[in-house]
Amino acid sequence: MKYIVVLGDGMADYALKELDGKTPLQAAKKPFIDSLARHSEVGLCRTVPTGFKPGSDVANLSVMGYDPRDCYTGRSPLEAVSIGIRLKDTDVTLRCNLVTLSDEENYEDKTMLDYSAGEISTQEAQELISFLKRHFDNDRFTLYAGVSYRHCLVADRGVIGHELTPPHDITGKPVRGHLPQGPLAEAYLDIMKRSAELLKNHPINLARVAAGKNPANSVWFWGEGTKPKLDNFEKKFGKKGGVISAVDLVKGIGILAGMRIIEVEGATGNYDTNFSGKAQAALDALADGLDYVYIHMEAPDECGHQGDIAHKIYSIEQIDEKVVRPIAEKLSAAGEDFKMLICPDHPTPISVRTHVSDPVPYLLYASNRDLNCGAVSYDEQSAEKTGIFVAEGKDLMPKLFRE
Repeated sequence: MKYIVVLGDGMADYALKELDGKTPLQAAKKPFIDSLARHSEVGLCRTVPTGFKPGSDVANLSVMGYDPRDCYTGRSPLEAVSIGIRLKDTDVTLRCNLVTLSDEENYEDKTMLDYSAGEISTQEAQELISFLKRHFDNDRFTLYAGVSYRHCLVADRGVIGHELTPPHDITGKPVRGHLPQGPLAEAYLDIMKRSAELLKNHPINLARVAAGKNPANSVWFWGEGTKPKLDNFEKKFGKKGGVISAVDLVKGIGILAGMRIIEVEGATGNYDTNFSGKAQAALDALADGLDYVYIHMEAPDECGHQGDIAHKIYSIEQIDEKVVRPIAEKLSAAGEDFKMLICPDHPTPISVRTHVSDPVPYLLYASNRDLNCGAVSYDEQSAEKTGIFVAEGKDLMPKLFRE
């Protein structure tokens, strides 16, 4: 038996007037997933425990079978592990976004225009972070380059307990009232302000503006945390697992859980990602001895943050056509029994452009038996109608592995 999780990050949504009262999941043409739904267990699951913010960190930990109440120490440490940073027990890490702010003179008067600096390329971003390191790295703080707009700051002998706002929560809003607060807030804000001065006339940003792109004209800190520790996935569940993702956060969880990290050329973390490549990489890994593969696709989440209805629907359709269908058909053709879990980690509704804690729809399919529960499609409304509810996200893995 092989096991596959297809995780469409932020795929769930609210009904939209632009879609005649449908959600993107309902509006998307996903014939293969809907055909599976008619032979699957379909229901709702709460992936974000009460008291936690609805981040991809907490939600993906839950779907992977871990209880965030036992192991969660913050988002950025998970990303730091993926980047290759060797953390000390006394380190505190922060996610460092390259963002686009408006051009008011006073930092406090600026508006968050784009939390991703126009999905800046990794090559451009690494050059900018390298430039900033020369100004900010010292015996207390060190910047590390990641992927695209996602980077990391490590504070030696750091402290936690700061109020730090995720930039995607305030898109289009003034930054005043959302600036760092806490023991090291003054130091963090100083770096943010100085970065704005240093970056505004950097050649990369001048070229981006000339090309009609958003400049990466400030860093923004959020998601603090300390060195994490996860139980080994194989010891916990008895399955050899692998992770496929373009996102450092998810790869970091996989590394800490002792799973194989499977790189895919052309994986971008957005709707232009290599969907087919991810599916083939999963099939290759399963044929190469893995029992379980977690395929994470960031695209629906990014489209939710950007308020991009068309590309959110497109992303869901690509997941159906280029990921779920070929994996299911090729495993079936090979005579391989398999179980597949399809779900988001959390909703990222177009109308609010950030994460929410609402339960997510899930689909659990088994090739060797019919799990029909009355659902005729896979979406938020169909999942609610079945009346099936999983109260804890961590319980999805035991359901998947139960024979």
